[in-house]
Amino acid sequence: MKIQSGFSAQDLDPGLRRLFEIASARTRALDARWRPEMGAPVSTARGRYTARAWTQWTQGFQYGNALLCFDATGDPDLLRIGRDHTLRHMADHLTHTGVHDHGFNNLSTYGQLRRLMLEGRIPHSPWELNFYELALKVSGAVQAARWTALPGNSGYIYSFNGSHSLFIDTIRTLRVCCIAHQLGQVLLGEQDARVDLFQRVLLHLITTSQYNVYYGEGRDSYDTPELRGRTVHEAIFNPASGAFRCPSSQQGYSPFTTWTRGLAWAMLGFAEQLEFFQAAPGQYFESAGISKIEALRLLERSARATCDFYIHQGSAADGISYWDTGAPNLYKLGDWKALPAQPHNRFEPVDASASAIAAQGLLRLGRALEAGGEVYLAAGLTIAKRLLEDEYLSSDPSHEGILLHSIYHRPNGWDHLPQGDAVPSGESSMWGDYHLLELGLTLLRLSQGKYYTFYQSSHQA
Repeated sequence: MKIQSGFSAQDLDPGLRRLFEIASARTRALDARWRPEMGAPVSTARGRYTARAWTQWTQGFQYGNALLCFDATGDPDLLRIGRDHTLRHMADHLTHTGVHDHGFNNLSTYGQLRRLMLEGRIPHSPWELNFYELALKVSGAVQAARWTALPGNSGYIYSFNGSHSLFIDTIRTLRVCCIAHQLGQVLLGEQDARVDLFQRVLLHLITTSQYNVYYGEGRDSYDTPELRGRTVHEAIFNPASGAFRCPSSQQGYSPFTTWTRGLAWAMLGFAEQLEFFQAAPGQYFESAGISKIEALRLLERSARATCDFYIHQGSAADGISYWDTGAPNLYKLGDWKALPAQPHNRFEPVDASASAIAAQGLLRLGRALEAGGEVYLAAGLTIAKRLLEDEYLSSDPSHEGILLHSIYHRPNGWDHLPQGDAVPSGESSMWGDYHLLELGLTLLRLSQGKYYTFYQSSHQA
């Protein structure tokens, strides 16, 4: 990746204003067409959003898009869309015991509404605030209940694949457990056993750092120093004994290559948790048997490694990634890392949704490291600048998406293939749109000398 320097978040303001203008129109148009009984919109085909009856993990992004656009524009109609749909259609997600996606669905809706109220962006109502906070307490406890215990006071929140499965994705959904803990929630188990949610977050982070991130230290034959920071989508355990069995991948090309959206989840998840831990009281860490200093060191190590891998191994010259760093036909593009990404090539698809997630992770890590984070800030800005250009920001009013060239599930062939093309391109996803908007809001706040976090409170606005 060729990192650009000499520009700041303020320099991106015109592109950010255009982003939210386009996004606001698309969000209103999709809301006028879409009905909840159609399921959750997932990705586009020929520019129109479609559902996929697998899980409903994107519904919160649909309504969260409206709330992010309201935050950026102040349009009350967008607030109405986001708030009304959250009230009417998101309750099932709070008690969904079958998924690891609580932080995606519920922080994007209830969490955003709570933040807007604490920041004074919407009128303060004690009962409405209590409603949002109760929702987040429930969601955090339900997510934390999906627990596989490992020997030595360890464990992880398991994926919807089952108790044997640790997904890299989950690292970004931990935020809901953090908020629930902040609000004083515990998980009550058998015989009223009290489970500390912060302990679950910290132990999950430790396990993910150990088994889903590689540091070039010879864990297996492919764990080489030049590949430091690569990630694996899924770590497989024997839930009966707690023994680690093998790396795996559901959406990547193989267990020994790097699915770039999984890498991006790790980049952003570790960076956000680093921010949260930096602000957390020291006593939070006591129940997990690790000091705050040790926890911060672990998170910084993982965040640096994954972000470094993206910069040096995981992206093309303009900072945009292909869907997997070991995709089988990537070599046909030649020295792809030295060239700008080519969304319309004939061999392997670009995944701009991974790049939008990664850019936010880079910005957050750069800010968390302060004086030592300049390169990460510059890398995040470089990617954001590219994503705001016409190649990736959809300007066609007939297209329902916002961020173009998003890939969902390449191995399963779930992405729309344009007629006559060899690989998917030109389509959007609900998570890609949401994370581009969240990246945009982060940059708007930075340009105003402010900041945006998932644990935002009124004094931080």
